[in-house]
Amino acid sequence: MLYTQQNLDRLLGTPGFSDTLLKNHFTLYGGYVTNVNKLVDELATLAKDGKQSTPQYAEMKRRFGWEWNGMKLHELYFGNMANGGKALDPNSALATKLKDQFGSHEAWEKDFRATGAMRGIGWSILYHDSANDSLFNTWVNEHDMGHLAGCTPLLVLDVFEHAYITDYGIKRADYIEAFFKAIDWEVVGTRFSK
Repeated sequence: MLYTQQNLDRLLGTPGFSDTLLKNHFTLYGGYVTNVNKLVDELATLAKDGKQSTPQYAEMKRRFGWEWNGMKLHELYFGNMANGGKALDPNSALATKLKDQFGSHEAWEKDFRATGAMRGIGWSILYHDSANDSLFNTWVNEHDMGHLAGCTPLLVLDVFEHAYITDYGIKRADYIEAFFKAIDWEVVGTRFSK
């Protein structure tokens, strides 16, 4: 199976994100798609040749999680953004859940922003644990480390430097502010309702 890079041109012109930054970020995402496809092919070839117990096979298997999650997290991140954003319906199931669990949308947002502003590189992710119907704002350090098993990512914020340094330098809080204005809450709400 061949994975295809999504066309993300719909995000060009998004306030707070220069086209240069976005195009560079799209190219980086495309690298993950390319590497996933290469690893799928190379692992299949090694398996066909009976080389599953080789160091080469083992290292490719380890690398696969990094490349796969790099691809998927970028798709979720870009997928929960819209040029101009789309507001959260205060009567939606997600808005109600945020209020019930965090006390208010503002309290949830403060926690999510604080998670995204933590020192280091990674991702800030709002997860839903459907087994217990709980929401968690979580820091994911590397693409393949720190995920909450069995939970669904609802809102994904990329806080690796490549996501903001071109436009904001080291002012991550300013980037997070721009991101909040670009959130497509309809997409996030759909992820929650599934």
